Amino acid sequence: MATSLPGWRRLRAIASGATDLASDLGQATGYAVRTFTSPAGLRGLAVEWAWLSAHLALYPIGLAEETVRAHGHWRTDTLPPVKRSLVVADPAAAGTPILLIHGIMDNRSVFTVFAHALRRRGFGTVHAINYSLLTGDLRSAAHELRGHVERLREATGSDKVHIVGHSLGGVVARYYVQRMGGDDVVDTLVTLGSPHSGSNLARLAPTALCRQLRPGSEVLAELDAPAPGCRTRFLVVWSRMDEVVVPQRNARLQHPDLDVQELHLDDVGHLSLPIDRRTVHWVASTLARGEVERREHDAVRDRRLRGSLRPAGRHAVDAELDGTGGGVPGVPPPPRPEPRSPPTRTAADDRVTRSRRPPARSPDRSPMISDRPYPYGGPPLPRCDCRVTVQSSTSRADHGGRRRPRNGAHPRGAPTPTTTADRPGTT
Repeated sequence: MATSLPGWRRLRAIASGATDLASDLGQATGYAVRTFTSPAGLRGLAVEWAWLSAHLALYPIGLAEETVRAHGHWRTDTLPPVKRSLVVADPAAAGTPILLIHGIMDNRSVFTVFAHALRRRGFGTVHAINYSLLTGDLRSAAHELRGHVERLREATGSDKVHIVGHSLGGVVARYYVQRMGGDDVVDTLVTLGSPHSGSNLARLAPTALCRQLRPGSEVLAELDAPAPGCRTRFLVVWSRMDEVVVPQRNARLQHPDLDVQELHLDDVGHLSLPIDRRTVHWVASTLARGEVERREHDAVRDRRLRGSLRPAGRHAVDAELDGTGGGVPGVPPPPRPEPRSPPTRTAADDRVTRSRRPPARSPDRSPMISDRPYPYGGPPLPRCDCRVTVQSSTSRADHGGRRRPRNGAHPRGAPTPTTTADRPGTT
């Protein structure tokens, strides 16, 4: 009886795991049916299959290693306007090299469109690498990545680099940044559809690398450990139509010690994330933003969104600690407006108020000017006994039934109205 009890517990654990897997697969199937039957989902599926066909054609070319091409932008007259604008506006951003890392069972050909778009926007050095297809350990791939980063820095003379990782490449680069001190040299890490929390699809493959990509694995537990002082910025792109990361929310990066920005898409497949125009535009525009401009942009954005959106990652913990309620660390909350006190009335205000009263009138209802001071403190006004009277007026009958011309001229022979000033003592 004691011997059969552990076996029964093992069977219960296997049954529980199978039930959870069946539940996740059922949810994924239901979501896939709802997604792929929508117009946007059908369009995304068509783009995914089209890029898969093109990628298979480019795959043999991507097997060859790419040489580092360092560009020194000391002349701008030969550059197109788009590339010239980045070189002139921020030479440091244009000169920072970008390293591209592919996913599992892939090569650098997956970044053909992405690398061309970055070079077209003015980034001088965009280098894609290949790591071994027989890699069985994520940690060894991270050590190999460190060698590529050092060689790229030595070839370009740059202190910092940007890394863009697709699928498994993003997890490898994250391990290098968090666990191997790569945050000293990596300024920004971009992940495209990377399973930061694992993927249930990895349960179907019995390899050692796929076991490391399962939810709750030892490697992913190392990445979830605290990482205080990590200086690398993370840009995460994930899609709800990702067919490799199951469930799709596992492609999000939620860590309290990391500075994370996300781009959420709804109609892009896993393989076509590097060619999506929204992905390319967001990544290129964010990388092109300089350090000072980036801080100002983030501060303005957080001031606008403070109180309406909850900050993610490291900003959320800092907001709870310093009591700002949101925003980036070091940016104080906007001061509260002080209550406005009622304005103090002066003698000049009283004079202006009295001047707005209707003027006094004489017994014959004509305006009368008094000897009171000028409303704004000027000299007193002189008295005037002049009255303007109209001795004769002209009507339609005086013109013989004819209308008066529009220009104001009177017809020949018509009496002209005269105006005289009638003063006392005159006739």
